[in-house]
Amino acid sequence: MSTQNQQQQLGKTLWNIADQLRGAMNADDFRDYMLSFLFLRYLSDNYETAAKKELGTDYPDTPADILKTLGAFTPLEIWYGENRADVPAFEQLMRRRVHYVIEPQHLWSHIAELARTHSTDLLDTLEKGFKFIETQSFDSTFQGLFSEINLNSEKLGRTYAERNAKLCNIIQKIAEGIGGFSTDADTLGDAYEYLIGQFASGSGKKAGEFYTPQPISTILSDIVVLDGQNPAAGKRAKLERVLDITCGSGSLLLNVRKHMGPHGIGKIYGQELNITTYNLARMNMLLHGVKDTEFEIHHGDSLKNDWDVLNEMNPAKKMEFDAIVANPPFSYRWEPAESLGEDFRFKGYGLAPKSAADFAFLLHGFHFLSQEGTMAIILPHGVLFRGGAEERIRTKLLKDGHIDTVIGLPANLFFSTGIPVCILVLKKCKKPNDVLFINASEQYEKGKRQNFLRQGDIDKIVATYRDRTKEDRYSRPVPMAEIEQNGYNLNISRYVSTATSAETIDLQAVHDTLVAIEEKAADAANRHNQFLQELGLPLI
Repeated sequence: MSTQNQQQQLGKTLWNIADQLRGAMNADDFRDYMLSFLFLRYLSDNYETAAKKELGTDYPDTPADILKTLGAFTPLEIWYGENRADVPAFEQLMRRRVHYVIEPQHLWSHIAELARTHSTDLLDTLEKGFKFIETQSFDSTFQGLFSEINLNSEKLGRTYAERNAKLCNIIQKIAEGIGGFSTDADTLGDAYEYLIGQFASGSGKKAGEFYTPQPISTILSDIVVLDGQNPAAGKRAKLERVLDITCGSGSLLLNVRKHMGPHGIGKIYGQELNITTYNLARMNMLLHGVKDTEFEIHHGDSLKNDWDVLNEMNPAKKMEFDAIVANPPFSYRWEPAESLGEDFRFKGYGLAPKSAADFAFLLHGFHFLSQEGTMAIILPHGVLFRGGAEERIRTKLLKDGHIDTVIGLPANLFFSTGIPVCILVLKKCKKPNDVLFINASEQYEKGKRQNFLRQGDIDKIVATYRDRTKEDRYSRPVPMAEIEQNGYNLNISRYVSTATSAETIDLQAVHDTLVAIEEKAADAANRHNQFLQELGLPLI
């Protein structure tokens, strides 16, 4: 089975397990349990593989049946018991090699065996294991990583015994389901993404809080990895820093990393307000093989700029990013204080209206964009033409030459909304004195519940952006003078309309045709009446 097929099959297998086991439990709640166990499986297998490599011949090659007679669950448990004096040095080595430590009794293989035998110790062992991973596994603390996993929730059962039995059943089924699949980061990471997408599909509007559909994520990623000053030159050699100001589960950041390769990015940064989604993002990074030193995810509010990394007390030390991607909540209501108008992010532009913080998110991210960088953000179409404060912000961005491209997408692409959305591409120093408009609103595959962008649709959007090409009813670079004449209104249909012209009708030709038809009908009626008269029948 190919790697891609294995990834897809594993994702489907896990989803079927989730569908069977969650019962009356809310899908969002069950998602957190399922994804946490998948995360533990990855950390454990990765750790055991590395331990076996480091210990070499010292790693106990003990068959499973012998392990049971020794009262152990994993070979590493045997080694720990026989080499207690060497454990600190070994764990120090593992922190250098894989950047974390997991004690043998907290490894997935141990947990899975407790589940298989329906041990009454499972729940207690899981709690201790999650606590250890949060506070001691990593040099950089992952406090609260499992905070949304309430192992004592009545949703699992009213008593300890009921909860323990439910967890045994869930973990046993997961262990059996993934037992025959590879546990490398690509396979498990893609299965994790597949599950997030499936859970998002069933979550409706809630999904907009944490998930960007892969096709749209791919477009943004393809765009920001290109040379900011000359996209036609191709992908940049390296991006030192990449930021997502509303990172959700981290799929956008991981897509950028996938495009650049594991060594093509210096460090990944993300910020997320929702605590559950924030934890999903941290797990997602680690599960995709991103070391804890290679990313930084902050739990906080981007609009308040409460992250010390970005809150520039000293402008000379301002953090800048080569690529910024974002899918903020559409038309989010906020309550900005008047003093925020003097904030370094909004000063000179003014504040976005309380009814829609779309431009507030845009300006927040844009402030931290490097001079050579590219920002791509998903926003509702209203930002292109609404008046008032948004018109003032849009006009200044255009006059300063910062809006590079406007991409219109089809309706009903998102789980969270059916409205059509757009992608704005921004740059600090763009070269052409125009704005590229791409009207991709009519090129998609229609689905039962939502629409989909096909690979060809994605490729065409990115190629048009890269080469800045003109195509009737699809794309056009529009000079700034024309945009100014339109009052800095960026409504895409003003510049690239997909409407087809009505067919010209020749009224004289239609008249002549009708006259000819009437003459032919009269002639036929006359002949018919002649036959009736010959037969002695009444005429019509």
